[in-house]
Amino acid sequence: MNLLLTGASGFVGRALSRSLVSKGYRVRGTVRSAVSSPVTGVEYVQVGAIESEFDWLPTLKGMETIVHLASRVHVMRDQSDDPLSLYRAINTEGTLRLARQSAEAGVRRFVFISTLKVNGEVSKTGKPMLADDLPMPSDPYAISKYEAEKGLLELSAKTGIKVVIIRPPLVYGPGVKANFERMMYWLSKGLPLPFGSITENRRSLVALDNLVDLIGLCITHPAAVNQVFLASDGEDFSTSELLHKIALLMGVPSRQIRVPVNLLRLISFVLGKQELATRLCDSLQVDISKNRDLLGWSPPVTADYELKLTVKRYLDSLKIS
Repeated sequence: MNLLLTGASGFVGRALSRSLVSKGYRVRGTVRSAVSSPVTGVEYVQVGAIESEFDWLPTLKGMETIVHLASRVHVMRDQSDDPLSLYRAINTEGTLRLARQSAEAGVRRFVFISTLKVNGEVSKTGKPMLADDLPMPSDPYAISKYEAEKGLLELSAKTGIKVVIIRPPLVYGPGVKANFERMMYWLSKGLPLPFGSITENRRSLVALDNLVDLIGLCITHPAAVNQVFLASDGEDFSTSELLHKIALLMGVPSRQIRVPVNLLRLISFVLGKQELATRLCDSLQVDISKNRDLLGWSPPVTADYELKLTVKRYLDSLKIS
């Protein structure tokens, strides 16, 4: 199968590229700039800003399936004057232009990697989020992704192109950056962290290997067509429990101070860090029973396995630097 993968040089894109090539796919990957460490077997195509006016037709020639990873990623406390317009330009209008031109070019299936934030920011205690729950996007990033989802399903009804939507939560694995890497940095330095009281929340994550496996299945599975799926490891942790697990794998003490959760929320509010407090203190739990029932999919690796690989890569990088 000839497959176009957008965002091929990103954290998920590189891992997915390797997996698809190993399965015999002919992968054409779009990137914003030259790739320093290309994945063997991938044909890379440099593209500009993938907004509403971008012409995809030359890149789509001969493609049968699209996996669309590229997006304007979520930024905490975005300082732009009109963040929603910026997100829409790429995540909504750019996605829908790609999908429309894909339908014109005869592409049969469009797999869109959205975000769990479309479901909302918080799950109720004991009530994990379901793929078919009423969407509740609240920030510009999530709104732009949800608008793209709606447009894709409308386009599918008009043109017959088959659409699959996957909403992952935080993705972790070897080489992960951003907040997860910062968390490992805090722990590696033995810094005391004020999260010892955050034991009642439940957060779902998805291992890179598990997300790649789910995407791979959705590329071909007939029951995936025009469906929305959530991704997770099927295991949930409190903030304190996750930090303890990572510290144990690092071989360092988990120095967690038991600061009352309500006090943490108050401090976060005063500092203007409410979004961070939500991520640390509240639950964001996912139910992936639809994946099992409809696709026969269960996560192939455990959270402990992927956390071990993630920590090892991080510690190895410290030795190199």
